[in-house]
Amino acid sequence: MQLSAVDLNCDMGEGFGRWSIADADDVSIMGLISSANIATGFHAGDPSLMDRTVKLAMQHGVGVGAHPGYRDLQGFGRRKIAGSAEEIVNDVIYQVGALREFARKHGTNLQHVKPHGALYMEIAVSADLSRGFVDFMRRAAPDAYIFCMGQSLTYQIAVEMGQPVVREFYADRDYDASGSIVFARQVGRTDPARVAEKVVRACREGKVRTVDGADIDIEFESICFHSDTPGCVEMAVAIRDALIASGVRIAPVSEIVRRAETVSRRAI
Repeated sequence: MQLSAVDLNCDMGEGFGRWSIADADDVSIMGLISSANIATGFHAGDPSLMDRTVKLAMQHGVGVGAHPGYRDLQGFGRRKIAGSAEEIVNDVIYQVGALREFARKHGTNLQHVKPHGALYMEIAVSADLSRGFVDFMRRAAPDAYIFCMGQSLTYQIAVEMGQPVVREFYADRDYDASGSIVFARQVGRTDPARVAEKVVRACREGKVRTVDGADIDIEFESICFHSDTPGCVEMAVAIRDALIASGVRIAPVSEIVRRAETVSRRAI
């Protein structure tokens, strides 16, 4: 795999009232990315913050995505909450509906939905949750992308059911031998140069080094970093600069997916 263009996404709007979780303000980050995953109120976010963040994304030409999580403000959505598949999917529906209305208010459509934190990891390994989530998307937002890991059940079921889907590469997370990210509730400061080198290698060679020291293959259309990672702005700038220097453009996710589909058809 050798990419000439890639989407760059970040979790945004992750505050509540006067409190903020992010290491940098959304204005500093929004000009560096092409897709925004906007918190929808359960792990972070509130109506006014959702409104401001959608408006900011529109001003920068950034794709608007809903970022639903477990109902866990205290734990920032990084603790698993027990519940039936139906209950959890209903929580997702509630949150996506809220963000979609703010997108409509500002004259845009919902580009994508990306579950947050512990919910993202749980949906990735649960066939019931993945199927319920994808079924909702097929009914309510058939043209919106699902953002997920390429090795997840979510990806497999989205492809099977015909829902647009985007695979992510995590710049500021480690990988295990299965190709899954190593989930962490708290992450320390990263070296921007090392993260940028990791991202460029993934784009140019389709490889990433795991926590065990082995190289595995990785395929993706979007790169993710987190606004609560310490030093996130410096990291994002380093990623963008390194990608551009290596001939990889940051582009809207719709362009990336169309390009990938064209390449796939030519290969058949």
